[in-house]
Amino acid sequence: MSITRFQSAAAESPSPDAPRLHVVTFGCQMNKYDSLLVEARFKSRGWVTTDALGEADVVLFNTCSVRDHAEERAWSWLGELKHAKHERPELVIGVMGCMAQRVEEEVFRRAGHVDIVCGTRRFADMVDLVDEVRERRRDPGRQAARASRILATGTDSSTALGRGGLPYTGGRHGWLAVMRGCDLRCTFCVVPGTRGRVRSKPIDEVEAEARAMIAGGAGVITLLGQTINSYGEDLAAPGAGEPRARGRQGRAGLADVLYRLQDLDGLARLRLVTLHPAYLTRELAQAVRDCDKVERFLPLPVQSGSDRVLKAMRRGYTVDLYRRRLEMLREIAEDVELSSDWIVGFPGEEESDFQASLDLLDEVGFASSYVFKYDPRPGTSAEERRADSVPLEVKKERNARLLEQAEAASLRRMRRYLDREVEVFVEEVSERDPGLLRGRSAQGLPVSLRGGEDLLGQLHSVTVRQASPWGVGGELSAVGTSPMDVHPSNRA
Repeated sequence: MSITRFQSAAAESPSPDAPRLHVVTFGCQMNKYDSLLVEARFKSRGWVTTDALGEADVVLFNTCSVRDHAEERAWSWLGELKHAKHERPELVIGVMGCMAQRVEEEVFRRAGHVDIVCGTRRFADMVDLVDEVRERRRDPGRQAARASRILATGTDSSTALGRGGLPYTGGRHGWLAVMRGCDLRCTFCVVPGTRGRVRSKPIDEVEAEARAMIAGGAGVITLLGQTINSYGEDLAAPGAGEPRARGRQGRAGLADVLYRLQDLDGLARLRLVTLHPAYLTRELAQAVRDCDKVERFLPLPVQSGSDRVLKAMRRGYTVDLYRRRLEMLREIAEDVELSSDWIVGFPGEEESDFQASLDLLDEVGFASSYVFKYDPRPGTSAEERRADSVPLEVKKERNARLLEQAEAASLRRMRRYLDREVEVFVEEVSERDPGLLRGRSAQGLPVSLRGGEDLLGQLHSVTVRQASPWGVGGELSAVGTSPMDVHPSNRA
């Protein structure tokens, strides 16, 4: 089998005797961030990472539960490892992340060769859990496989929220979680159950982690949160005489984070994932406008253009409120681009509801859209209403129609940039074409251009010459911008 895997850069020269770790990551950017944290903790104990699964002493799967397909891929991979475990009984196999948190002991029942099931609040303990499994195996009285199994899925753990001083080895573009969990209860979503309640990272810790990432070579940092613009809602409000920040009741909010990180030397760009319409404030819009390192690209999922469906989803806003928030945002930050997620075939969705989504998509003008057929997830309140489910064939048909219209809308947005100069942070070389470079503009648009690796890790002025629904292509402008004062290792 094969899968597009996320692996951190192997910065070390592996010792021939060092134990080896292989991590396979499914799902979102938060999972990629968590995998990096786990790898960093193993490296701090003398482990090295390997891309070769057959060489690994420990194989970890960081899993996703948002959609059934993501879980099925994880189960399939676990099945493939059964033979490897038979051939190498000393191999330690761990399953962590959202699926582990959701199904817990079911992992052991369906995949008896798994040794560790680790939930979303126990990532920081993974090295110790592996050590415990290996120690149990050395105990003559606990030789049986079941005796060495460990289930660690408690949600009340005070697991560290960040890097905790460990070195960053994630490359030019890194992820930084400013918060974890979600306090909303959208009826289709498993995240509150798998990730727990919101826990915001204090702003000083966010800054310290960002500084460490820049020192390790990150030129672009994506700030992560399930509803990132609710950052700070759980932090303590300032007392009498203490400075007040821009968040609710004087708490530090996401706007404060942006202003703080804007001033960091060596940082070229900040990105945000993912925002919720109900938490979109004037203060945040002003920060996006004022901070030139913040990409003018905001993922602001609307999910549906129908008030009736939004109410059933328990999204916490109406279409009119969504429109008014966008008007405010675009009035303050005129050059902002937007993306949205859409769910089609939600229980009870009628053709008129779906048409409302098509209408809203055209009205707003999203630069990109991600369209999903409704997928009932166990434990969500919408899953209990499966008798109202839209037939699969109708879901497929609506998915195709919305996707076609979304691509047309994206193409219209991309064509607006033809023959214009955009500032691009050049991030990587195309895997398919070594002469093609990829980056993103200040508006978050994917940009492809021809050039050498000496352009990597720098900001350049690019003239847009081609447009597609998925991005733009261009060429270095005749008079390009000088590389910004970013960290030297970004240019290596």
